[in-house]
Amino acid sequence: MIHDEPLVWKSETGPFDIIGDVHGCARELEKLLGKLGYEVKTRGPRGKRNTSLTHPDKRKIVFVGDLVDRGPASMDVVRLAMEAEKAGIARCVIGNHDDKFLRWLKGRDVRISPSLKTSVQEAKKEKAKFLELVRDYLDSLPSHLVLDNGRLIVAHAGLPERYHGIENRTSRALAMYGETTGQTDDLGFPIRLDWARNYRGEATVVHGHVADRKVRKRNNVWSLDTGCVYGGKLTALRWPEQELVQVKAKRDWFPNPRWT
Repeated sequence: MIHDEPLVWKSETGPFDIIGDVHGCARELEKLLGKLGYEVKTRGPRGKRNTSLTHPDKRKIVFVGDLVDRGPASMDVVRLAMEAEKAGIARCVIGNHDDKFLRWLKGRDVRISPSLKTSVQEAKKEKAKFLELVRDYLDSLPSHLVLDNGRLIVAHAGLPERYHGIENRTSRALAMYGETTGQTDDLGFPIRLDWARNYRGEATVVHGHVADRKVRKRNNVWSLDTGCVYGGKLTALRWPEQELVQVKAKRDWFPNPRWT
């Protein structure tokens, strides 16, 4: 698969609403979109929900990836993202959980972790035609997006400046997983390199991937994963205003040993 060119939306100047890791928290996503001023029209029960979106000010949504896994309604989140992208109101970059679910959809040999299991269980209730659409959609997602004439970069785990606008195997891996030391901590999580500490690029980089209770901003780098699926919040960054909008999770949907 030749993935979507990250420069496709370079000339798009927004305004944008950049949304952190959703992880299947569909109701929280709908609530956040309403708070952002979108008209959200839904039909159907959980698991079969279709959603249409419009915004009076023509704002557009950018998802930082990890639409699926852990939460209660990953297929509803994917439906919303696909319909919004088809309508020209949204774009999404691929997250590591989206990529692993994609590999499962393709029949690859992947370990069914507790996180992935939630999406797999939902997917097994879906029709084959819908899963084909999901597979093709996830397979089309770029590693990152260059927006607002290069002033804004969106990548799931962030991306060092030297890879901005470059779509290859290395940039894709870094954008999905970030830089690590190759070691793990006492809970089994990879120890990550703090690339944002040395970031000096002019472009603002917005990402998710590593959940924290608060939004982190360092050297023109924003991290928006505030752990909605763990009972935290779902966060959006309004661009170019650089204002945060959040909603609280309905509950903690998935255990996180770091948050206990």
